Amino acid sequence: MANTQIPWREFQADTRMLTIGAAVAGAGGLIWAAGTALFLVSVARAGRDWVGRWDVPPSEMANRRLRQAQLAAQAGRDAWRAQGA
Repeated sequence: MANTQIPWREFQADTRMLTIGAAVAGAGGLIWAAGTALFLVSVARAGRDWVGRWDVPPSEMANRRLRQAQLAAQAGRDAWRAQGA
């Protein structure tokens, strides 16, 4: 049976290449983070501009929808009670 164990002393990585690779990976990560930040700022600004051009502000639209839901719930409750009576 052959000896399949390799001593770790024989493993020698090129530390210069490892250092350069780590530096390039770190720089790439910073560039990625900066690009992502720019993308998110652009999307947020576009969203704010888009909502700002709406005829009805979002808060007023939400209040209208809430009132509609309340009236629909009341109508359903009244119809259910009328049917049972």
